[in-house]
Amino acid sequence: MSAAIATSTRAAVEAATARLLEAGIATARVDAEWLLAGLLGVGRAGLTASFDRDLSPAVLSRYEAAVARRRRREPLQQILGWEEFCGVRVAVTADVLVPRPETETLVEWALALLPPAGAVTRRVVDVGTGSGCIACALAAARPDLRVVAIDASPVAAHVARRNVSALGLDGRVSVFVSDLFSALGRVNADLIVANPPYLPTRVLGHLAPEVVTHEPTLALDGGVDGLAVIRRLVLAAADRLGPGGALVLETGGGDQVAEVVALMRGAGLVDVVTRRDLAGVERFVAGFSDVPSGRVRREEGT
Repeated sequence: MSAAIATSTRAAVEAATARLLEAGIATARVDAEWLLAGLLGVGRAGLTASFDRDLSPAVLSRYEAAVARRRRREPLQQILGWEEFCGVRVAVTADVLVPRPETETLVEWALALLPPAGAVTRRVVDVGTGSGCIACALAAARPDLRVVAIDASPVAAHVARRNVSALGLDGRVSVFVSDLFSALGRVNADLIVANPPYLPTRVLGHLAPEVVTHEPTLALDGGVDGLAVIRRLVLAAADRLGPGGALVLETGGGDQVAEVVALMRGAGLVDVVTRRDLAGVERFVAGFSDVPSGRVRREEGT
C-alpha cells in the first residue's frame, strides 16, 4: 500500500485488508476500516460513505504506519487509543486491559443488583479498575453513585484518572493505587465489583499475540489455578459490604465458577448466584452480605 497505488479511501482499505489477512488477522476488513476511520475522525459508516474520496499523502503515510502496527498484532484499540464501553469512550494504552464486550454484562448486572436510584448516595468500589471503564460506566449510568476505583498498578491508575477527568466524572469517581483495599481505610460499600486476574499462569503463553504481548500480565495472571487474587478479594470484600451489599465478579467461567461460588459462601455471603456472558458461558458470580430476614432476593441464579 502506497500513495502511488492507493490514493482513494476504497483502494487504501482494500490494500490494508489484504495485508492484515496475510498477517493472519481474522477481522482484517473491519480493522482496516476502523484504522482509517480513526485517522479521519469519522465512524465506519462515515468512512463507507466517502469511499471514493482521495486521501492525501500525509494521511496515507499515517495509515500505513497504523496498519503496520496492527500487522504486528498490536490491539486495534491501542492503535486507535480508545474503546467504547457501555456507552462511554475510554482511552486505552498498553498499561491496561482492552475493555471486552462480555464485561459490559458485568456492569449491566451490577447496576441491576443495586437498589433503585433515589436520594440516598450509594458507594461502589471497583477493584482492579485498569482503564476505569467499569467505574466510569457505573457512574455515568447512575448519578446517585460515588465510585472508588482501585488498582495495584500506578500506571493503570493514571490511565483511569485520565478517563474519569475526560468524562467529567471527577466529582463522583476517585482513583487510588491500592493492593485490594489496603489504601482505603475503613470503607463500607453497597457494591463491590471486579474483573480480576483469573487466568491460570500456564495458559498465558497460549493466548493470542494481541493479549500475551501487548496487555499487562498483572491484569491477566491469576496464579497457578487462576484464583490467587479472587481468594483474597472475596475474603476482603465480604468484610467491607454494608447491609445487603453485593460483590459481583467476572471469572474465567467453567469449573472456576463453582469454585468462586464456594469461596463466596465460605466467606459468609448469601444468595450466591451466577450469570452467563454473551456467548452463553456461565462467567459472572454475585453474592450478598447477610441482612435481617425478609429481604427480597434481587436475582435468580442460572
